[in-house]
Amino acid sequence: MKLYTSLTSPYGRKARVMLAEKRIDFELVQTDVWDPNSELLKFNPLGKVPCLVLDDGNALYDSPVILDYLDSVTPVGHLIPETTRPRIQVKRWEALADGVLDAAIAIVLEKKRAPQLQSADWIARQSGKIERGLKVMSDELGDTAWCTGHSFNLSDIVVGCALMYLEFRFAAVNWRKDYPNLGQLTDKLAKRNSFKNTVPPAS
Repeated sequence: MKLYTSLTSPYGRKARVMLAEKRIDFELVQTDVWDPNSELLKFNPLGKVPCLVLDDGNALYDSPVILDYLDSVTPVGHLIPETTRPRIQVKRWEALADGVLDAAIAIVLEKKRAPQLQSADWIARQSGKIERGLKVMSDELGDTAWCTGHSFNLSDIVVGCALMYLEFRFAAVNWRKDYPNLGQLTDKLAKRNSFKNTVPPAS
């Protein structure tokens, strides 16, 4: 299988971490989503990453769909619970982390516009989503070791990728001061090989 993604995409990083944790072989195809001639468009009409192309040529997108599929590829080491209530709890964390990422990326894109075209209200709205999302993450994590359950799972992958993206793109925002438990979780996740080997390049 092939994974089309950018090395700086936090959504793509989620897939790469899952692939590493599940020990699934794949080919990484680095992709520029802004290239109108990108091969990605053959597989994902939305032109978004990540996109997973299976050996039979079928393509999967977006990241929640890809992560669900990858967890089902091998019968052992499931990172998404099979029973309904724990599964929904994990997927709820995924939605929250993705919402924080969506808001963060919206700010990054807005700040790439010419200064006179940027909307301070839009940036403030997205910043509010991030701030509220972080507070809920911190409150619900509390003093537990993992986001849900008693062991590492998908909820930790998605939260880790979101928090590490904030450090990557918003280094001036010291969320660790207000939410030390999130900082401790991030530091613990950063020690796993799956996260070590998917650190985005400086850009």
